[in-house]
Amino acid sequence: MKAIRIEEFGGPEVMKIVEVERPVPAADEILVKVYAASVNPADYIVRQGGNEGLKPLLKLPLGLGLDAAGIIEEVGSKVIEFKKGDRVYGVPNYLDGSYTQYLAAKSNQFGLMPGTLNFNEAGSLPACARMAYNGMVQKAKVQPGQRVLIHGAAGGIGNLALQFAKAYGAYVIGTASAHNAEFLKELGADEVIDYNTQNFEEILRDIDVVFNATHTTTVDEALRLRSVKVLKEGGIFVCTHGGWPSEEFKELLARKNATVSMAGVDINHQQIFNEVAKLVDAGKVKAVISKVYPWEQAADAHRDIETKHARGKIVLEIRQEK
Repeated sequence: MKAIRIEEFGGPEVMKIVEVERPVPAADEILVKVYAASVNPADYIVRQGGNEGLKPLLKLPLGLGLDAAGIIEEVGSKVIEFKKGDRVYGVPNYLDGSYTQYLAAKSNQFGLMPGTLNFNEAGSLPACARMAYNGMVQKAKVQPGQRVLIHGAAGGIGNLALQFAKAYGAYVIGTASAHNAEFLKELGADEVIDYNTQNFEEILRDIDVVFNATHTTTVDEALRLRSVKVLKEGGIFVCTHGGWPSEEFKELLARKNATVSMAGVDINHQQIFNEVAKLVDAGKVKAVISKVYPWEQAADAHRDIETKHARGKIVLEIRQEK
């Protein structure tokens, strides 16, 4: 089979399609014939050599890709929730990569695809959906009528967080560029604040949930401190990336009896993917794709996402759906 591998760290050009041995699923794994994989910021971070937390884990040669959609080719002897031929979406074993024709992964890291989506659409969801659903629904426990502020609302995680919040009855405010204002309103945003010309902390008050989905690889401490100002008493700030909060940030939260929670920690992947599929098939959530690239153009897809201006997700089409 073929897969994209890197044998050195560097720019997009280090990614090569090479012949590798097809994996054999263990007893608790499934073998997935991959049709689509999405491109995430973590992919180019790994390709470049990783950040401080990832560097010790990266061993060359290395595969890339966090999530995928496809058809089950084989099931391990202990797998009872799936069968051969099932259309599934989810995440591979950590750092195994999903830019590949076949992948083996723990069965509990996948769920049945939404029946209303094609492979490219389903492949765009898992990595971001697990963060958005876990942070907004499971950690923030968003409720009808609550006021929710989402930073980076037009990105892969942010647009799904917005849709989940609306599906659960919240009043949602998103920060984004003016270019994305109408797009966010089409997804259900009640208000959109242009971060280039408006200071959200001068406009908003009594926010129940602040969800930080900004497209960055570093902690924006200034954004965190500004966000505390708009939280109501007992509110919650949800992080999707970066290090643990500073003492100053925690002290400001304490004055409001507010809390901070990290999305993506200790999550049940299969449960989330099953719940997301229900929301998608009910018409309450949709996959937002910026562009689909054939996987032979993975380098161009990486250059695209590194601009940090993609609306929704960028997808690699591994093979065409017949």
